[in-house]
Amino acid sequence: MFTQLKESVPMKKDAQAKRQSTGANKAPAAWLWLAGVGFTFVVALLGYGLAQVPGFNRVGQLACAILIAVAYRQIWGYPEAIRPGIQFSAKRLLRLAIILYGLKLNIDVVIHEGLGLLLYGAGVIVLAIFLTLLIAKWLKADTSLSLMLGVGTGICGAAAIAAVSPIIKAKDEDTAIGVGIIALVGTIFAITYTILRPILPLSPIEYGTWSGMSLHEIAHVALAAAPAGQDGLAIGLLAKLGRVLLLVPLCFILMYWMKQKGKVDGNTKIEFPWFLIGFIAMSIFGSYVLGKQIPVSDGFNNGISSLTTFVLTMAMVGLGLNVNLRDLRTKASRPLIAMAITSVLLSALMFVLV
Repeated sequence: MFTQLKESVPMKKDAQAKRQSTGANKAPAAWLWLAGVGFTFVVALLGYGLAQVPGFNRVGQLACAILIAVAYRQIWGYPEAIRPGIQFSAKRLLRLAIILYGLKLNIDVVIHEGLGLLLYGAGVIVLAIFLTLLIAKWLKADTSLSLMLGVGTGICGAAAIAAVSPIIKAKDEDTAIGVGIIALVGTIFAITYTILRPILPLSPIEYGTWSGMSLHEIAHVALAAAPAGQDGLAIGLLAKLGRVLLLVPLCFILMYWMKQKGKVDGNTKIEFPWFLIGFIAMSIFGSYVLGKQIPVSDGFNNGISSLTTFVLTMAMVGLGLNVNLRDLRTKASRPLIAMAITSVLLSALMFVLV
């Protein structure tokens, strides 16, 4: 009996030491995770600051932050020690940003005033995806990246790419490249629109509709349509929001397509995009509760919009760190060409139709 007691004492000590050791290991891991999230925060902040510089302000903080992240990766490599926190930003914060993005979509306005524009928007989305993939196939470009660019062109740029990337099992590197390309090309188009505005034979409403139907991001539509005045800007944003609304059904169509085409193994399940439910919930909340049942100021709305963009920027930093420039030239050039050609054709067609 005494022997058993003696043996149990060291066993208890060993168990206690093991628990202490485990606790000691958790603390550094937690700090490293926080360091990873903090790293994406700092780079996103640098991207925001760079976007305030004349010239870079046309590109936007998303693209600026991705450029900084890509440059860091090429010079110092991927910060492996803090990878869990970086991946948290790239995955979880990305979904949070899409959920918050739902507040920008006023469903009530789209349904009551933009049903006709909604039908045009559906046509724009189908055309953008079809043309991009068709040209990409002709150029023998990467299909996954081309599909994301087609979706981004047709719907709402970076947010759309971020939403569909987990559904089509895209690589983080491809997602970051796609977001960078869509931000760059969309900015070039938006600036071109503002330059052409004075010489185009379009009324403010027609010009705003053209901008909302053919440009990539909501920010690009706001930039391009502003010179047309309040009426032009309002109709442009309405047209764009109709396209954003169609992001949800498109994601479910892509899920069905992935399963039907056998793009995943038989035993592999496509993760249900629960964040889209959050996107819809926030859209409903923003459309029927916030501002109606709960009065809010313009400052509050602008603050939420800025927060959403910054959270998305942190996610883009996490994705941008996966980009290897050595592979970028061969992998991204052809999808970029396909997307650029599609954007030009889409812009020309919408110009004729309006």
